[in-house]
Amino acid sequence: MRVSLASMFLGAAIAAATPIAAVHSETVDRDLVAAVKGEWREPEARLRDDQRHPVESLSFWGLKPGMAILEIQPGAHSWWTEILAPYARMTGGSFTATGADLGNPELSQAARQARADFEAHYAKPEIYGKVNVVNWGAKSAPLPAKSYDFILTARSIHGWMRTPGQVEKTFKEFYDALKPGGILAVEQHRANPGTKDLKGESGYVLESYVIEQAEKAGFKLAARSEINANPKDTKDHPFGVWTLPPTLRSTPYGSDQETNPNFDHSKYFAIGESDRMTLKFVKP
Repeated sequence: MRVSLASMFLGAAIAAATPIAAVHSETVDRDLVAAVKGEWREPEARLRDDQRHPVESLSFWGLKPGMAILEIQPGAHSWWTEILAPYARMTGGSFTATGADLGNPELSQAARQARADFEAHYAKPEIYGKVNVVNWGAKSAPLPAKSYDFILTARSIHGWMRTPGQVEKTFKEFYDALKPGGILAVEQHRANPGTKDLKGESGYVLESYVIEQAEKAGFKLAARSEINANPKDTKDHPFGVWTLPPTLRSTPYGSDQETNPNFDHSKYFAIGESDRMTLKFVKP
C-alpha cells in the first residue's frame, strides 16, 4: 500500500514540476543548480523539488562557494545531503553531518547502524567529496567551536521540544559552532499563531517560538521568506504533519498497524507538503 501511495504522490509531483531553468535567472549559482540537477539524486527526491524549492531556499539562506557546511540530523539517504555534499565538492568547500554519538555507551544498536548506513551510502568521493560525520546527541561533546560558515537544520525542531531544555541547548551549540558572520538556516513545519503545542507533537512549531529561541542564543534574524509556504495546509490532520506527503501516515505513530488500507489520502495529496517557515539567522 505504501509503495502505491508514494507512486501516486510522485505522479502528482511530475505533473506539477517546473524546470529549474524556467524559474531562475542567470545570476543563480551554476554549481548549486548543477548539484540540484545531479543524476546521483534519487528520482523520488528530485520530484519533490517543486515543493521544497532547494535552489530558491539555499540562495535565500546565503549559501556560497567554499563554505564549511554542517547539516543537522540527516537521514540515511538525506534529501539535503544529496545536494549540499556535491556542492561543497564542486566549490572547494567542506561538508559535515551530525551522526549518532558513538561515544555514548547507551547508544542503541539501531542508531549505530543508521550512522554506518549513512557513511556507507555517501562513501563516493567522486560525487560527494569527503563527507565528515561528527558525534552529536544528548550527551555528546560540543560541536567544534567556530568551525562552520553555514548550518542547516530542516524539520528537526519539533523533535527537540519533547525534552526540556534541549531546544535552548541546541541553539546555543549552533551559535558556538558557527564562525562570526556564519549562517543558521532553518526550515520547519509552521504552526498557526496561537497554537498551544508546547512539545511539537503535531510536528508544527510556532515561527515566533523559533525566532525567540534563536535570538536567546545570540543569533540575529537576518530575513524570513515565504518560499516554502503552503496556504492549503490546514494543519489539523489526524496524524499530525506526517499525514501529508511524503510520509502519508494512516495510523498513529508507534501503532502496530503500519498502514490503514481504508484511509482516504486524496485530501492530503491535494494539500501537498506542509506549510513551512524559512528563516535565516546570522551570528554577529
